[in-house]
Amino acid sequence: MTDVIDLLVGIRPGTPLDAIRARRPEARAQAQASYAALFDPADPAGIAPAERLAVATFVVAIHGATDVAAHYRGRLAGLDAALADAIDAAAMAAAGKGPYGRFPAGPLSAEDAPGPAWSADAATAAAVGPRLGAAFAHMHLLVFHPRDAAADHLQALLDAGWSTTDVVTLSQIASFVAFQLRAVAGLRALATRL
Repeated sequence: MTDVIDLLVGIRPGTPLDAIRARRPEARAQAQASYAALFDPADPAGIAPAERLAVATFVVAIHGATDVAAHYRGRLAGLDAALADAIDAAAMAAAGKGPYGRFPAGPLSAEDAPGPAWSADAATAAAVGPRLGAAFAHMHLLVFHPRDAAADHLQALLDAGWSTTDVVTLSQIASFVAFQLRAVAGLRALATRL
């Protein structure tokens, strides 16, 4: 399988960026193994492949990384084109600048920033279903309101039909794509200096 970070950055074998990535073979291999475990698992358990790709597509899109979102959206469209289209509309509605949220009373309160919370409107909820609607609202919270996360937000996922194991996997997907976005951005920035 092609290394997905190499693919997203456009790294070709034998190029200076390939040589740089080759200096950290374990990091390169583990990033690819994480991608495979999250998006091509031997046993998807409670999260269907389309749901995994839907969550990744939504997270990357609300980060504003349209080129990386195209990778996930393309994979998702191969499984469920209507769902991919619904995510386009949901991500546009959920986009923001963030991070928002409130710190506990104290010196960091000076950094409090109000911002919108997002949840699926009726059309989005009908298009993606209650499980993904809840997952997208949670992903929006993780991306734009990380300091506001609370136990009741996790309960909303359970109430929508996700298991506790599923919730962990959803969080892993959000974390992985956030890492992936930063790796891609860093390598692209480095490419401009080579």
